[in-house]
Amino acid sequence: MKKTNILIALIVALFLNSCEEVVNVDLNNAPPKLVIEASIKWLKGTSGNEQKIKLSTTTSFYNSQIPTVSGATITVKNSSNTTFNFVEIANTGEYLCSNFVPLINDTYTLNINLNGVSYTATEVLKSVAPIEDLVQNNEGGFTGKEIQIKTFYTDPVNETNYYLYQYNYNDKIKQTFYGDEDTFFQGNRFFSLSQSDDIKKGDEIKVTHYGISKTYYNYMNILISIAGGNSGGPFQSPPATVRGNIINTTNKDDFPLGYFYLSEIDRRTYTVQ
Repeated sequence: MKKTNILIALIVALFLNSCEEVVNVDLNNAPPKLVIEASIKWLKGTSGNEQKIKLSTTTSFYNSQIPTVSGATITVKNSSNTTFNFVEIANTGEYLCSNFVPLINDTYTLNINLNGVSYTATEVLKSVAPIEDLVQNNEGGFTGKEIQIKTFYTDPVNETNYYLYQYNYNDKIKQTFYGDEDTFFQGNRFFSLSQSDDIKKGDEIKVTHYGISKTYYNYMNILISIAGGNSGGPFQSPPATVRGNIINTTNKDDFPLGYFYLSEIDRRTYTVQ
């Protein structure tokens, strides 16, 4: 009987050990592509003079670190031909500008030179309607028992506006994003809506509204759809090869990933009651 018990114990141990074995699947690795995170965001009530652009490359599925890209020359020029230089923090792939001047509806042109290859993009800085208040509803969702947060603003009259809404939850990696256009509420008071079904009392939620261009609105809708709904982080490396507005002028077929956009933003933080 004792030998039988020992044999059974050995079989169980081997079985459990095999269940914990990590299986790596061989995946075909595509050549790395340049990823350009050129997001110029002007928070209401600030000067907007400090801005950052990040360069990295795509990497393999099993690589937990994102390779950064150093040695680029990056400038942004406005319609008055004023040039703003973005200077790298040594060997970080992060390029900073401390004297940027944001101006609503002005046109800006991004230029990047990296190892003899040139990239460029042009975009307009869009405004956003100010956030007026946040309202909590404890009887929301399909069940009527979910907590929802509505963030209200008044859309400007006689102009077409596009919005991006971002909700960050303090105890979750998940964020929610979705885009909106004012076709059905132009000039009226409207709101964005939290889209998490597990908000609870005491949660801290950071809400950000972005004013964006029509082209960036279309781009973000594609990214959000690919990401599987409203979750994830579309400001990170795109989850698929989606072409943005940045052009490789040296070799147009070798386009980078990412999008150059400029947005006025408004932000509020709310603690669930």
